[in-house]
Amino acid sequence: MRTVSQNRVYSMILAALMAGVTAALALVTVPLPFSPVPVTGQTFGVMLGGSLLGPRLGAISQAIYIALGVTGLPVFAGLMAGPGVLAGPTGGYLWAFVPGALSVGWLTGRRPTFLRALGATFAGGVIVVYLIGVIQLALVTGIGLKDAAILGALPFLPGDCLKAVAAAAVAARLRPHIKVD
Repeated sequence: MRTVSQNRVYSMILAALMAGVTAALALVTVPLPFSPVPVTGQTFGVMLGGSLLGPRLGAISQAIYIALGVTGLPVFAGLMAGPGVLAGPTGGYLWAFVPGALSVGWLTGRRPTFLRALGATFAGGVIVVYLIGVIQLALVTGIGLKDAAILGALPFLPGDCLKAVAAAAVAARLRPHIKVD
């Protein structure tokens, strides 16, 4: 039986590992010539963080990831770093990682079925992230919400649906074996 302090250390290790997973997934970057937003693997990290670690630790994992990037470590897509990235056209997507993982974790629950995890990963990892990301994209570029959605959400929907399916499958299989408080 672990002590309270051992549980906290274990929880922080899990959150830090998931931040690292999200950073590694940011290396998967495909620029699109018609959009300031690239295709990346980061949203898969958001979906995994929430579905595997639960709402609190999932959100903490993404906050750690953002903090690493803001402090200058090149963990954002395209090996970018610094607070300027959060203020740019793709910054809204990054800001959305914390509430996205929180939503995924909350909706997934402690014992997810594949379908429950799928709904959760799509709701938090796609809808929440797109909503906040598209709003900032529109504000920063001045292109309007409709055009921002066309450039910053629509092209990514098929890939993010596949990520949601994969994350749901992983969550349904692994979450019962991960002990989080």
